[in-house]
Amino acid sequence: MNRRELLQRTSLVIGGSLLGADSLLAKKIDWDALDDLPEDFKNIGIFSKAQVKLMNEVADTIIPDTSTPGAKAAKVGQFMAVIVSDCYDPGDQKRFLDGLTSLEAAGKTKYGKSSFRKLSPLQRNELLTALDQEQKAVEKSKKKEEPSHYFRVIKDLVLWGYFTSEIGATQALRFLEYPGKYTTVDYKKGERNWGGY
Repeated sequence: MNRRELLQRTSLVIGGSLLGADSLLAKKIDWDALDDLPEDFKNIGIFSKAQVKLMNEVADTIIPDTSTPGAKAAKVGQFMAVIVSDCYDPGDQKRFLDGLTSLEAAGKTKYGKSSFRKLSPLQRNELLTALDQEQKAVEKSKKKEEPSHYFRVIKDLVLWGYFTSEIGATQALRFLEYPGKYTTVDYKKGERNWGGY
């Protein structure tokens, strides 16, 4: 490969990632207004308010409040909704939504409650621990090209969303303000992207 080909391929990769950032950052979502919306309002992408609340409860069971705020305080459910809506292809979106339905059904079957949100903290923990063991068994036996178990995807998104949030980055992890402080900047579609070193 010569230098010209290398530069062309590199520019395609960088350009593709910058274009992808445009779709993620173009949306300005008022996370605090989430509770004021009607239950059937399609709030974030393909997710209803009830589904976002479910994802927040699942995330908060995985990373609960301790000496630092948990996943619900970091609004991980909203993060998951944006990532799945904007970055997953339709097949993966369907698998994710089917996974949420399966999670709710598992809680109903095991505990007879109408939803995950009505389970006690102990029941939530037991259910997610059982799903985690199930996904580990599936991951060991599945072929490389087969999709991951839905709970593996949920768990990975929870960890990603929490530890890249301001709460996760500055309170759960050690954060050194170098080269600058942790800050968020509003992005309007059509503006130039930020450059890096």
